[in-house]
Amino acid sequence: MEGGQDDDSHGWNLTESDPGVFTELLKTLGVPLIVDDLYSLDSESLAALQPLHALIFLFKWIPTSGDAPSTTSGGQYDRDFPGFFAHQVVNNACATLAVLNALGNIPSLTTGPQLADLNAFTTGMDPQTRGMVITSADWLREAHNSLTPPNAISLDGLGLPKTSEDAYHFVVYLPAMGSLYELDGLKQFPVRHGSYEETGEGWVKKARETIEARIATYPAGALEFSLLALRDDPLPWLESQLNSLQTSGQHSEAAEIVVKISNENSKRARWAFENSLRRHNHVGLVHALVVALAKAGKLESAKESAKKVMKERIEARKAKGADMSDD
Repeated sequence: MEGGQDDDSHGWNLTESDPGVFTELLKTLGVPLIVDDLYSLDSESLAALQPLHALIFLFKWIPTSGDAPSTTSGGQYDRDFPGFFAHQVVNNACATLAVLNALGNIPSLTTGPQLADLNAFTTGMDPQTRGMVITSADWLREAHNSLTPPNAISLDGLGLPKTSEDAYHFVVYLPAMGSLYELDGLKQFPVRHGSYEETGEGWVKKARETIEARIATYPAGALEFSLLALRDDPLPWLESQLNSLQTSGQHSEAAEIVVKISNENSKRARWAFENSLRRHNHVGLVHALVVALAKAGKLESAKESAKKVMKERIEARKAKGADMSDD
């Protein structure tokens, strides 16, 4: 689970639900896959991401909604699941744990040496012990934390009132042994959501039905969840297709592939830029801007403008029946 001021995090930081962050983590793990945002569960959107290996679902943790660790969200516990499954024993580690629970059930997957050694070492362990070993790996925690913005300012000791924070949680849906499984590190066992047809859409059809049913348990219009797709990196295949089409003189088809490659490269460039911002400590920049405003005699007006904007935001939130705990 992610979130909460008094979390027992053991040095694991909160993780953004961002495809660039997850893809960078996969790169560190030596895995030739990427993660993409998924804005719709319709057939066309899912087909465009094939080969698709797993769906990573982020949702707001509401214990009374049926998401408590003792429930199965419509499926059945599989106590004899022979695949990879690890319990979550550190609150803020659930994003990386979700990724590992997915990767551990993808057949013949290429991984880096550190992840391969970790998987080999935990083979045969029960989920609780496996989770403890995973979250004790310093190199994995460092990889997880590498894209967390630096915490340069501490408010500890200022006597500020404590506010409750929403908690969010990552789980994985993937195919295994002809059935759709939900791997949730806070649950005792993997959850089996039934078999799927090998023809047509295959397992993604069953996943769509299961996730849509879960989303339907939230109030209408709720936006407290997101969905990410774990898929093959399309660039190698696209580049191979482009070479083949150019060799055979199919220039119009090659032009379409060039556009797709350009879009993929633009997305990677954006991810790289956003990740560089996450790694950078902006306190020095903020200090320099404040000093410059003060020297120019504009600091007070900027402060009053900021107060006005914040007041408007507070009033808008109150009108919706919400508080400002996220701001």
